[in-house]
Amino acid sequence: MMNRIVTLAATVAFAALSAVAAPNLSGEWKLNAAKSDFGPVPAPDKMIRKIMHADPSLKMTTMQSGAQGEVTSELAYTTDGKETVNKSARGEVKGTAKWSGENLIIDSKREFQGAEITQHETWSLGDDGKTLTVLNKITAPQGEFDLKMVFEKQ
Repeated sequence: MMNRIVTLAATVAFAALSAVAAPNLSGEWKLNAAKSDFGPVPAPDKMIRKIMHADPSLKMTTMQSGAQGEVTSELAYTTDGKETVNKSARGEVKGTAKWSGENLIIDSKREFQGAEITQHETWSLGDDGKTLTVLNKITAPQGEFDLKMVFEKQ
């Protein structure tokens, strides 16, 4: 009987230690262009991302302005890996979001002017909870390129 209690206690303790709580990404995030790297793409003059996150629900509104004017997009995902479909000004976006440890991985694809564009994003929250880094690998007919966006919580 005592062995069962010890085994049960050890199992519960191990489960508690191995479960990683998903970080909360909610808030208003402003792009720090100086810490970001847009590679071959012109950096926006301004980008603000408002995130509403209550796992597994993740909704974001991104407002950016730059050479192509002002653009606002709204995307919604569930962090359980189920495919979602979002409508955007540039067409339909299909994607999945899931946790990999403390990082959020978002994979999406869209068709733009007859070509498929895919994105693989890795989101990581800084230890202070005030910095959100998004590494984005984009694959398009012209080739692959990487973006790094660093956001600061407002």
